[in-house]
Amino acid sequence: MLREDQERINRFGQLNNKRHELADVLKAQKKLLEDLEDASNELMLADEDVCKYSIGGVFVHMDSSSADDKLTEKSDEVAEEVRGLEGELGSIEGEMGDLKKLLYGKFGTAINLEEDA
Repeated sequence: MLREDQERINRFGQLNNKRHELADVLKAQKKLLEDLEDASNELMLADEDVCKYSIGGVFVHMDSSSADDKLTEKSDEVAEEVRGLEGELGSIEGEMGDLKKLLYGKFGTAINLEEDA
């Protein structure tokens, strides 16, 4: 095995670890986005002018329109982050696919780059 082959295998491992980390972060951000949308829907259904809005670990009283604006702003931020994470994940998976082709082409079944389900 050549040094460049070992570097490719190492790079694949690093990318695989990064992919798992990003997938976990992406899953959490998608859940947050869903929770923000649920909160926005609940706020629309509420028949109150003032609501409690969580900032950090504290709830503050806020008028409903301001709370809705904050929820929309936060949703937009999270949605942008989700798009960025999806793009980064796609790039990593593309590079991993290229490395798989090279390594399987050279080593065939002597190397296993597949993950167990």
